[in-house]
Amino acid sequence: MDIDLDWREIAMVYLSRVEIDTKNRRKIKDLTNLGAYHNWIEQSFPDEIQKGIRKRHLWRIDTLANRKYLLVVSEDKPDLTILSRYGIANTTATKEYSPFINSIKKGQQLRFRLVANPVLRKGARKNGERERTFPHITINQQKEWLIKRSERAGFKLSENSFEIKERDFVPLYHKGNRPIRLSRVAFEGILEVIDPIALQNTLIYGLGREKAYGMGMLTVIPIN
Repeated sequence: MDIDLDWREIAMVYLSRVEIDTKNRRKIKDLTNLGAYHNWIEQSFPDEIQKGIRKRHLWRIDTLANRKYLLVVSEDKPDLTILSRYGIANTTATKEYSPFINSIKKGQQLRFRLVANPVLRKGARKNGERERTFPHITINQQKEWLIKRSERAGFKLSENSFEIKERDFVPLYHKGNRPIRLSRVAFEGILEVIDPIALQNTLIYGLGREKAYGMGMLTVIPIN
């Protein structure tokens, strides 16, 4: 479910990053699926756990020059000691994200990256049953999925302004349930801002489904 809130209600937003220690197999042996990453991130906010508060923490895994990084967007600053648990020493950092988000202007062109879970919902809710979801399979279907959602998310795309960089299925285990595999697609390209407030909301709250499991985080940077 998308969250439609004016981002200005949020006093502060943080962007955090840590390089995952992929060469230390003993350290990362627990990171076998998306649920394990989710638990890592949730535990990095001990004050929220203590107060019984569950806030949305957007996150994703990026690979740059054969190094893996965990990125987290959150309303509260994470405990960097806990966030460093599976990371390389001295690579964990956090910064205020709000000033950059607030600087976004209508008509601005920005380079973007989005990791998302493009799916199709089928079937109406009947007798309390949930809708069924099916992953979009082809590249055209996945690109069309994003184009259809872009304007509501505050930006405009053309078919030739972005591309799919990666596509895969990743495992998710829930205790007591059969494991499932989620479709994960990485989009990159150039977007045009048409509604700064809507885009700010998207940067903070994400786009699409399975946000708790590494999907939905959109990041943007100036072209120049």
